[in-house]
Amino acid sequence: MPTRPPYSLRRAWRERRDVAACASFVFDSTVNLPFLSRLSLVERAYAASFTIDSPHTQEEILTFVRTILSLPRDAPGVVVEAGCYKGSSTAKFSHAVNALGRELVVFDSFQGLPKNDEPHDYNIFGRPENFKEGEYCGSLAEVKANVSRFGRIDCCRFVPGWFAETLRTFQTPVAAAYLDVDLASSTRECLKYLYPLLRVGGTLCTQDGHLPLVIEVLKDDDFWRREVGVCKPAMHGLGKQKLVTIVKEPA
Repeated sequence: MPTRPPYSLRRAWRERRDVAACASFVFDSTVNLPFLSRLSLVERAYAASFTIDSPHTQEEILTFVRTILSLPRDAPGVVVEAGCYKGSSTAKFSHAVNALGRELVVFDSFQGLPKNDEPHDYNIFGRPENFKEGEYCGSLAEVKANVSRFGRIDCCRFVPGWFAETLRTFQTPVAAAYLDVDLASSTRECLKYLYPLLRVGGTLCTQDGHLPLVIEVLKDDDFWRREVGVCKPAMHGLGKQKLVTIVKEPA
């Protein structure tokens, strides 16, 4: 098992990276938002994190916010978030989605994680992981209230239910997608149904790239070929960090 640094050191390193990511975002004139809008987005992101349980970093969120803001104006498709917990990430993404006049479609059970028997143990950083039925639950009413307070709920559409049921019938073109679903089984469902809808040049991110069982799914050539219907795509950050990024290349 890898040796892990003390919690206080991990937290300090995370906070330092977050501050650097936020500063880079605010002062980056190439980001498709005015300076005051970039500053406001970061302020609202921190306000949401201080108020809502947010198991992500600002760096991870801003990486996908940049992806949203870089979408070509004429590129078809909605932005999809699969797994929103209590809505902190949804609120943050919604500012970028609203700025482009797009729709953010949010898939979640709103009942927490499904029953599972996945043998999670330690993640790639040496920290224990165990995902129990009902964990990471935010009710639909709670999520909507949080997004209304810290985000732009007017551009959001919420789709409650288990991924195997709701994604099966979803046929809308996808411009970009963000997965935070924890389980390997849920990752499979999301990739199986969302990746074929992702536009060429579109980006799909998963925040679960630190979980060995999820890594196994992402690395599985047979899964990509048989269930997704494509050859396994190139991935950035696989096996090295939480946030793994896939940019869809032409077939």
